[in-house]
Amino acid sequence: MIAKVIVDVPAQQTDRLFDYRIPPEWEEVVKPGMRVVVPFGPRTIQGFVIEIAESSSHNKLKKISNILDVIPVLTQELLELGEWLTDKTLSFKISAYHVMLPAALRAKVKKEVVLKGDPASFDMALQAAFGKSDRLNWDVLTKEHASLVRLVQTYIQEGVLDLEYVVVDKGNKKTERVLRLAAEGESEEELLRHLSARAAKQREVISFLYNQKNPIKTNELLSILETTRATITPLLKKGLLNETEEEVYRDPTEGLDIQETKPLELTEKQAAVIAPILKSLESEVHEPFLLHGVTGSGKTEIYLQAIDRTLKDGKEAIVLVPEIALTPQMVNRFKGRFGSKVAVLHSGLSMGEKYDEWRKIHRDEVKVVVGARSAIFAPFKNLGIIIIDEEHESSYKQEENPRYHARDVAMFRGRYHQCPVILGSATPSLESYARAKKGRYTLLPLTERVNNRAMPEVNVVDMREELRAGNRSMFSAALLEKMQERMDRNEQTVLFLNRRGYSTFVMCRDCGYVATCDHCDISLTYHRSQNQLKCHYCGHEEAMPTVCESCGSEHIRFFGTGTQKVEEEIARVLPSARVIRMDVDTTRKKGSHERLLTSFGKGEADILLGTQMIAKGLDFPNITLVGVLAADSMLHIPDFRASERTFQLMEQVSGRAGRHELSGEVVIQTYTPEHYSIELVKSHNYEAYFEMEMAQRKHAGYPPYFYLTLINVSHPEITKVIGVTEKITSFLKRELSDETVVLGPTASPIARIKDRYRYQCMIKYKNEPKLVNTLREIQQHYLKEMNQGQLNISIDLHPYLFM
Repeated sequence: MIAKVIVDVPAQQTDRLFDYRIPPEWEEVVKPGMRVVVPFGPRTIQGFVIEIAESSSHNKLKKISNILDVIPVLTQELLELGEWLTDKTLSFKISAYHVMLPAALRAKVKKEVVLKGDPASFDMALQAAFGKSDRLNWDVLTKEHASLVRLVQTYIQEGVLDLEYVVVDKGNKKTERVLRLAAEGESEEELLRHLSARAAKQREVISFLYNQKNPIKTNELLSILETTRATITPLLKKGLLNETEEEVYRDPTEGLDIQETKPLELTEKQAAVIAPILKSLESEVHEPFLLHGVTGSGKTEIYLQAIDRTLKDGKEAIVLVPEIALTPQMVNRFKGRFGSKVAVLHSGLSMGEKYDEWRKIHRDEVKVVVGARSAIFAPFKNLGIIIIDEEHESSYKQEENPRYHARDVAMFRGRYHQCPVILGSATPSLESYARAKKGRYTLLPLTERVNNRAMPEVNVVDMREELRAGNRSMFSAALLEKMQERMDRNEQTVLFLNRRGYSTFVMCRDCGYVATCDHCDISLTYHRSQNQLKCHYCGHEEAMPTVCESCGSEHIRFFGTGTQKVEEEIARVLPSARVIRMDVDTTRKKGSHERLLTSFGKGEADILLGTQMIAKGLDFPNITLVGVLAADSMLHIPDFRASERTFQLMEQVSGRAGRHELSGEVVIQTYTPEHYSIELVKSHNYEAYFEMEMAQRKHAGYPPYFYLTLINVSHPEITKVIGVTEKITSFLKRELSDETVVLGPTASPIARIKDRYRYQCMIKYKNEPKLVNTLREIQQHYLKEMNQGQLNISIDLHPYLFM
C-alpha cells in the first residue's frame, strides 16, 4: 500500500504529493489526514497523508518512518478544504493545512499510549509491552512492537487506551496529582488500625478520604484539612494511599463569573427572522443568510436559539467574533446558555490552552466553538450551523499566506455539510449586502431595537467652528458638557479614538522636520509613559529628542492626538473622572481585556477610553454617552474602503449607547461633517449609505462591481523592486485580456517597512479566465530568486489592506 504525503516544507518544489510505502504492519492503521514522519533527502520530517493508493508509478520507494497520530487530525472535509484553499489563495498546500491546526501540533511531538481500562483483559504481548507502567512510549511501540499497533488502534477506538501527545518544549499537557485510598472494601476502623493514635492528622486524612468516597486533588485535600505534604508522605509509603498524575484541561474561562441563562421570549420581529433559519436547519440545506440587525436589536439571542435547535438535532455549531475584546462577553453568553459544551479559540489563549480546546473539539467533547478567525477550521464532523458575527470586519481576512477570508471558508463548509451560514451585522460589508440584494444571500432585516428602544441621538460637531470660537481643546464644548452631565448622574461614557500612543507625530516648528522611523517610511508615535518614540509597524523605539535633529532648534512639539494624550487631558478638564484606557498598550497582558471590561461593567470607572477594540459588542446598561474624537482619522487614508469603514465604525460605536433602560446620545467630532459617511450616521440610515457608496464604487470601478488582485513586491534595494514590478506589470498586460485593467507599477502607500522597499501593481477585472495560471507563472518564474535571495512577491486575490 502507498501513502501519498505532502511534506512539511513550504516551497514551490515540494508543493506536490510524494509517494511512500506503508510498512505491512501499518497497512490497516494509516489513514488520510494523519501526520507521519518520512525520510526526505538526508533528513526525516513531518508530513500529512492525503490519500492511500494501491500502487505507485515509481519503483524505489522509501517507507514511512513513524506515525504521529492514531486518529487523523484532519478530517476528509478539511483535506478537501485544504485543496480548495490552495487554489483560491495561490498558497502552498502545507500552509493551508498548518492554518487548520493549533501550533502545538506543528511542533515536535512525543506520544504515549495510556491505560484507561483494566490491562488484565489485554493480549499477553501487549501486557508485556506495558510491563508495570500505565503508559507506553509510542516510538517504543512502533519500533519494538510494530505488530501490536493495529491492536492498540482498536483499543483506542474502544476507549480502553488513549493516545496522549506530549509536545516537547511547547504546549505540554497539564496534570494534577490525585489521591485515593489504596485498599477498597476495608472499613474505616480497619484502615485506621494501621496508624498510631497520636498520628491525628494522618488519621484525619484517612477518615476524610473514606467518607469522600471519590478521589480528590492532592492540593485540594491539603487545603481543606489545613495540612502539609509531610502528613501524606508516610501514608503513601505504608501503601494506605495511592497518588497518580491525572490530566486536566486548562480552562481559558477560569475565574470568569458565568451566570446560567435561559432563552428569552423573542419579539415578533425576531421570531420572523429566526423562522427561515429554523426551516433551513430542518430541511438540512445550505442557505446563506445576511442578518442585517441594528445595534441592540437582539441578534445574539437569535444566534443562541438557532444553535440550541442545532444541538437538539445532534449537530455542532461554529460562532466567529472579530476581536479578542469581544470574546469574553460572547463566551459569557454562550457558556451561560450551553455550559461545558462550549470551547473557545482565539489568539489571546496560551499555546497549551489552544491545544486543550482543540482536543476537546477533536474528541467530540464539545458541540459549540466561539472564537476568532481561525476557529472556522474547528475539526467538527457534523456541523449544523455557522455564524459570523460583525461579518463586515476586516479581521476575518488573513493577511499572511494562505490569504483566506473566513466568510469564504464558512460558505465552503456550509455547502459541504448542507447547513445554514448566518452573517450578522448592523453595517454589512457592501459585497455581502449587494449579494443579498441580488438574492444570492437571504436578507433578514431587523430594523428595530428590542422593545422598540430608540436608537441613540447623534450630534455631529464641526471642529472647524470650535477652532474659530477659540476652543483649541480636543473636546468640543458640547461633548465636555455632556460628559460632566453623565458624571453628575452616575452614568457612563465611552470615548473612541482610533489612535494609540500620546501623539501621532513629533515635529520641529522651526524647520518642519518630522521624526521618522529609520527602517520604515512612517512617522514615529510618541508614547508619554515611557517618554519614547515608537514605530507601530516594525516596533523600533528611540528616546524622545530634546532638540531637532535637523536644525538643532528646541522648538520640538507634539502633533495629533493619541489615547494617552486624551487620558491626560481628561484628568485636566474633569479631575474627578475615573478613566479606563483600552488600547494595544494596556491590553498586552493575558486576561487584561476581561479584567478592564469587568471593572467598567461593575461601575468602577466613569469613562471607557479606547481604540477600535471598544467599538463593537460592548453591552453595558449604564452607557448613555458615546464620544468620537476624530471621525476623520480613517476617512482620508488611500483606500477605496475608507468611507465604508468610517461609516461602519461610527455606526458600531454609536450602538454602544442606550442599549437598556436609559436613552443614549452620541457626539461625533469631525472636520468634514458634510461627508455622507458621517452625515448618514445621524439618521442611522444604512440603506441610503449603501446606495451612495455603491454609486461611487461603480463610477471608480471597485468591488463589488469589479474584482481586485494586488501584487506586492519587496526587497532591500529599490532598483531591484522597481525592475521586478515593471517586468511583472508588462507580463500581465501582455497575457491578460483587453477588458482587464492593470494599474502600476507604483510605490506602496508606505514605501518602506523594516528596511525593505515596497512596490505594487493592481489588477481590476470582471471575468479573467487566464488570471490564476498567469499569476502561477509569475510565482514560478521568480521562484529561485525568492528562495535564494531577499526578493519577496506576495499575491492577494481579494485584498483588504492596501497600505
